[in-house]
Amino acid sequence: MADAQPGRRCTGWPTAAFDVLLELDGDPPAAVRKRCRRDREQLVRRPMIALLQDLAEADAAHEDFTVEGFVSPHYGRWQHQFAAIRIARNVTIGLAFDLDGLRLSGNWWPVDPDQLRRYRSAVAAESSGVELVDLLRRLPEPSRSLIGGPMKRLPRDHPADHPRAELLRHRSLTSEVPLGCEDWLHTGQVVDHVLAGVAELRPFTTWFTTHVVAKV
Repeated sequence: MADAQPGRRCTGWPTAAFDVLLELDGDPPAAVRKRCRRDREQLVRRPMIALLQDLAEADAAHEDFTVEGFVSPHYGRWQHQFAAIRIARNVTIGLAFDLDGLRLSGNWWPVDPDQLRRYRSAVAAESSGVELVDLLRRLPEPSRSLIGGPMKRLPRDHPADHPRAELLRHRSLTSEVPLGCEDWLHTGQVVDHVLAGVAELRPFTTWFTTHVVAKV
């Protein structure tokens, strides 16, 4: 593993991290999880913690973060190391490390009724609605995969031919930025690549903090 850059903790993920994840394929038995627990903590989870600490040092907006531990009831989750930076209520930057490398996501979820109402109003309004469409269009091509479990039908108080009908059907929204599995993933350069990815997602998260999150 390469040395961290001056003033940084993160030195990237070692190639051995992938060996650990391969051992945890599917729903591994308790004996396998026990054998891999220490290596997974050292080689998979701790680099994520160091990365988040460096992101927080670079920008105070990233200080509120969580890194998932080794306990998960979900099938296949052992092979994924998740973390999240809380930008505002229900607005996060997600990070995930697995056998495909590293990916980021801008997330608005889960929602509450008030936020959902404000979201639909902002999408329906010409100025803020067009702003959202434009910023989504400006995202680099790999970042345009929108996830959000849309409703089958449009909310009843909006016409079926609304120009932003697709967005109005969403009750949550995620835009992913795959960073991949390049050589820099194993070095301290990962911090710079993640900062660049977060900058790509900033217009997305800012739209939600501006138009959807309750003002206090």
